[in-house]
Amino acid sequence: MSTSPVIDVHTHMLTHAWFDLLKQHGGPRYTTKEVQPGLHAIHLDGAPFMTPVPPMFDYDLRIKKMDQAGIDIAVMSLSCPNVYWGGEAIGLEAARIMNDSMADAQTAYPDRIRFMASMPWEYPQTAIAELERARSRGAVGVMVLANINGKPLTDPLFEPIWKRIDELGLPVLVHPTAPPGVAEMGMHEFQLTASIGFTFDTTLAVGRMMLDGFFERFQRVKIIAAHGGGALPYLVGRLDQCWYEIPATRAKTDHRPSYFMRPSDAMRMIYCDAVVFRQDALEMAVGAFGADRVMYGSDYPHTIGDMFGCLARVDRLAGSTRDKVRGTTARQIFGL
Repeated sequence: MSTSPVIDVHTHMLTHAWFDLLKQHGGPRYTTKEVQPGLHAIHLDGAPFMTPVPPMFDYDLRIKKMDQAGIDIAVMSLSCPNVYWGGEAIGLEAARIMNDSMADAQTAYPDRIRFMASMPWEYPQTAIAELERARSRGAVGVMVLANINGKPLTDPLFEPIWKRIDELGLPVLVHPTAPPGVAEMGMHEFQLTASIGFTFDTTLAVGRMMLDGFFERFQRVKIIAAHGGGALPYLVGRLDQCWYEIPATRAKTDHRPSYFMRPSDAMRMIYCDAVVFRQDALEMAVGAFGADRVMYGSDYPHTIGDMFGCLARVDRLAGSTRDKVRGTTARQIFGL
């Protein structure tokens, strides 16, 4: 069995101050409603998509669970809906609350905790200033949702932020949120946002980056596509086929989509995590992205997070691949 360190690149924490701020200022689109005794889910346009649970507020429990599962370092981030609500002042306050909380946790557990910065992306100069402040407190990467209040990550509004991230060469976790149109798609039924909507929010975001020329403009950014890259391992062949056959897909890039993720190509800008729930899905992600572009993640403490199971699947990979996914690659790109 491998003795390489285990680094969790997809794991979350909250604070009660952040949650209280959301409840006060998230409306009318973001609301909370009790979904089971003692648990209040966050809803977007009436569709539930994230349920804060007690472990999200408990760092001592986190360290205990990491010890039990054999996780050495957690690179934490704020989950959705992040801080994209309430306007500029509230968004900045929410970002500062969470970045400071995670920085304090890193100070308390210097060998176990690192974090990714959250910023109010709708306000680029404010976002950049908060990124710099969070970096001064120890942030090792950036967290962004796959759409920002319906705007794609390639929107010109966000170009100054990407330019600064690119200058710094930081890893960026692209994490889904409720995709635009949840109400029209009836995603309030069966909580389809969590099972299906999230993965396609990521797929659409990163697929658009591939076709938009994003990776030609920003060649030092390291994009981590959450949840095994969404549907990208399954759909990248279709993206390539469309690029060859449909002229509109070639309007902004001279490279087929797989050029940015296929192991045999030189310009590989996209990573993914190992938050998938079948062994064959993990093997497919490794095949699509390459053994050195997949990193362990748990999605702890979300209700469907699986710290133990995700690591067990990683540990069933072949030796050299297993070590890279467990932590070698994460150590390199986060500078741990």
